[in-house]
Order: sequence, then C-alpha cells, then structure tokens
Amino acid sequence: MDIRPLTDSYGVTPQITPEDLSAIKAAGYRTVICNRPDPEIPEDLHAETMRAAVEAAGLRFVVNPVFPGQLTMENVEIQRDTIDAAEGPVLAYCASGNRSSIVWALANAGRVPTDDLIAAAGKYGYQLAQFRGMIDQLAGQ
Repeated sequence: MDIRPLTDSYGVTPQITPEDLSAIKAAGYRTVICNRPDPEIPEDLHAETMRAAVEAAGLRFVVNPVFPGQLTMENVEIQRDTIDAAEGPVLAYCASGNRSSIVWALANAGRVPTDDLIAAAGKYGYQLAQFRGMIDQLAGQ
C-alpha cells in the first residue's frame, strides 16, 4: 500500500485490501472513501466487502464510485461532505489514486488556491492541470 498524503487531513492510494487496514488506522486515518466502482475490481474487493472490513477495523467507510470519464457533481459533493464531516484524516482510494485526487481537488475548489491543489497532486504524478478551468469555475460559484 502506498499512501500519498495530499494534505495533513487527506490522502489517496491505489486499491486497498483488508490487510492494509491496520496500517491505514495506524497512519491516523479515520475515514476511508472508496472512489472505485465495483465493475472494475474483483468481487472480493467490492465496496460492501470492503465496508465490512473497514468498519470492523473501527473506521468510517463511504462509497463514492467515480466512473472513468464520468465524474459528476454528485461525486464532488459526496467527497466534500465526507471530508467536512470527518472526525480525523480521510483516505480515498481508486485504481491509482488519480480519480481520488481529482474529486478531492474539485471538492476543495474555492477553499484552497487552484495552484495549491494542482501542486499537491502533482507531487505524486497526478496531472490535474487539465482540470484548472473546472476548479476555477467551481471556486467562483
């Protein structure tokens, strides 16, 4: 497992497994967001299976599947609401961490300068510059 902290309170990672949960908890994360749709992954890692494992580890679990090329405002709102309601750091996962980075940046539009959002994700190779216009548009709403 490769946790990539974008801020002190939010990190992303590629797909997790139940075996990763003790390390996630030890790293201080309190909420886990699944941004990966079930059709992409083996059945033993589907959201409801992961929910049971995450909750058994004493962590909160939120399902917010972001389908490739089909990011919605509902995805952004769920991510923002989950981050805002979290009682401690949040870890989001998808296939590589990229979608979790994108939806995080959009959820923080207007809260954090666009350049800072893009730079935070860029430290880990996530290219968010193409979303600059969308982030700026959301920031202006």
